[in-house]
Amino acid sequence: MKLASLKSGRDGKLVVVSNDLTRYTDAGRVAPTLQAALDDWENVAPGLRELAQGVETGSVPVERFHEREAASPLPRAYQWADGSAYINHVELVRKARGAEVPESFYEDPLMYQGGSDSFLGPRDAIRMPQDEGWGIDMEGEVAVVTGDVPMGVSADEAGDYIRLVMLVNDVSLRGLIPGELAKGFGFFQSKPSSAFSPVAVTPDALGDAWKDSSLHLPLLVRYNGEPFGQAHAGNDLTFNFAQLIAHAARSRPLCAGTIIGSGTVSNKLDGGPGKPISEGGDGYSCIAEIRMIETIKNGEPKTPFMRFGDTVEIKMKDGDGRSIFGSIDQKVEKYER
Repeated sequence: MKLASLKSGRDGKLVVVSNDLTRYTDAGRVAPTLQAALDDWENVAPGLRELAQGVETGSVPVERFHEREAASPLPRAYQWADGSAYINHVELVRKARGAEVPESFYEDPLMYQGGSDSFLGPRDAIRMPQDEGWGIDMEGEVAVVTGDVPMGVSADEAGDYIRLVMLVNDVSLRGLIPGELAKGFGFFQSKPSSAFSPVAVTPDALGDAWKDSSLHLPLLVRYNGEPFGQAHAGNDLTFNFAQLIAHAARSRPLCAGTIIGSGTVSNKLDGGPGKPISEGGDGYSCIAEIRMIETIKNGEPKTPFMRFGDTVEIKMKDGDGRSIFGSIDQKVEKYER
């Protein structure tokens, strides 16, 4: 089952989308918004699945689905917690500045609590007051949306609370991160609004690509129209989503609609850092990673961060080459109040 929120008010209008992303039907008679559906999932999900079947068979009214009309599936959420499931990314960042990765990072996930009050739509521009100094970067990730998760849930149980899967562009301002982290309180200004894929998908609809609470397909990133990354989301994974959820729920319950991110999808190559696609590697899911590799090899980075006019596209395809979640497709623009 594939769900989307068309832009309407603050929380969007819930629709059920066809498997091929071409058609949708209004889900208003079952639940007006995705958050309302998640709040009462056990009772609402059967009705949504009935609509999904009707979209495929033609037994319900449908309209053309345009990804540009979609907000993020949850235009705002009660909670957005982003982990770091791919320790290769952390290793590179630390190695570039001559620091070791603490052993605890391989046993206890990193996670920060991000702002969730104003997510960008998947085709909305990334608007910033300045393009120099702040170090605008994209981060291609996978995320899950949970139901109500009890405090203290084990990793063995946590996967049962995953309701939906989607893609993320976790926009980061690399130039602001060092100063914020130096204060010892974590990210805030350096993590502006993120964007999510046009469609959120139930795990069962992903077939064999979803196993062990993780997604096993390449994440495709294009930067300024050129292939930039095709890192495999199922490879080099230190923590799966069940482990990330259990970590987040260690000392608190998680309410329905909580979004948990994987962190930047990042792969090794023959035990070492990856290579650009142009050199036979799988590339990268963020600019910071290629800059770290340039620093490790050459002593300094050469790839600039994003500037006004730059574009990024993030998507994922199934085994038959069909888009699963639709595309996050954004352009960096000057912010004018």
